[in-house]
Amino acid sequence: MEKMNLPHRHGEGEQAEKIQEQLDRIDYFQTVAEVFRQLGDTTRIRIFWLLCHLEECVLNISAMMHMSSPAVSHHLRPLKNSGLIVSRREGKEMYYRAADTEESRLLHQMIEQVMEITCPKLYSGQGSSECQEEQLLIARKIHDYLTRHMEKRITIEELSRQYLINPTTLKAAFKSVYGTSIAAHVREHRMEQAARLLRETDQSIAEIAQAVGYDSQSRFTAAFKAYFQTLPREYRKRSG
Repeated sequence: MEKMNLPHRHGEGEQAEKIQEQLDRIDYFQTVAEVFRQLGDTTRIRIFWLLCHLEECVLNISAMMHMSSPAVSHHLRPLKNSGLIVSRREGKEMYYRAADTEESRLLHQMIEQVMEITCPKLYSGQGSSECQEEQLLIARKIHDYLTRHMEKRITIEELSRQYLINPTTLKAAFKSVYGTSIAAHVREHRMEQAARLLRETDQSIAEIAQAVGYDSQSRFTAAFKAYFQTLPREYRKRSG
């Protein structure tokens, strides 16, 4: 490759040459442009965002978008061709959801982050009192869900998709209601539930570990000891 000869030199020759090498790879930028082109339409962004949160059929997507089925299908086709969404057939019905790829996850995050930047009042809790109340209600619903399903390991991202709330807003709303982070609060519930099971049941340590969301008995034992300053077996003996 020929050495680059810029009309003006500003002392950044080596860096400029590296940049030029990347600029000359037009096909790379074309690929990126194709991805962004799929989201160059407000309706398409809304459909993609919707499918990042749940799997739906065309009829339901149409109802949620207040659009006709053919109009929705018109937007689904390029999204699927680009690999951003996938589909599956169940009987006569076709269901769509966002693809489980790094590209789809990154674009979803970008959409939410841009919304957070451009609509700060909505995401910072400075919006209407109705909006703030709704966020606190969602935090309470999530709390109830997590404490009813302590055997499951659920990420904040999954909760965000399930309850249609930005992760940052969710964490802030949860701490506002319960005074601590989601992880710390759920850990406390897990340990208290484990202690109750040790006192009141004959379940093995391994069974109790699974019941409160630990797939490893050793990790559960370490967490229990850190919380109660004693091993599960010793706690059971003293409580017997």
